Amino acid sequence: MPRILLTRHGETTWNALGKLQGHTDIELNDAGRGQARALADAFCTVGITAVWTSDLARARQTGEIVAAALGLGAPTVEPELRERKFGVFEGLTRAECATQHPEAWRAWLAQTAAPPGGEARELATARMSRALGRIATTHAAGTALVISHGGVMRLWLMEVLGSTVPLIGNGTTFELEHDGTAFRASRIR
Repeated sequence: MPRILLTRHGETTWNALGKLQGHTDIELNDAGRGQARALADAFCTVGITAVWTSDLARARQTGEIVAAALGLGAPTVEPELRERKFGVFEGLTRAECATQHPEAWRAWLAQTAAPPGGEARELATARMSRALGRIATTHAAGTALVISHGGVMRLWLMEVLGSTVPLIGNGTTFELEHDGTAFRASRIR
């Protein structure tokens, strides 16, 4: 049974400021690079044989730091692991979203609509499922480390677990097992 560790990327300046990033391509800050090194230290004995990342800089950089520290080749970039597109909310804090786009923010919180220019929940979840399914079927030996994003991870995990998942912090890791049909997930870090 393939084993996958699904991890949120390290911190960015926008994370520290509480801004929603979505598809906006923001690099890791110093704290985020430190978090990536801490991930490598934490994973040095778990048998990681490959690293996969989203195509956004914050995930790629996290994966590159971990892969280099573990003596692995460059990460495989999988665009479908990218964050959900937040449309007009990108670059804003939650308070700014509520003030500048009150109707869209209420609909977002009620989970009845994506923000203008944003990606529907169902599309983001399906995209994440496709990516993780491909990784599970192509990664045969050892453990695969997958670096993605908090928003899309949370949506996907809620679907898999059938329950609410709190906001996912930088560097938080879930262990996934795939039996050929479905995923099981549990938080390990």
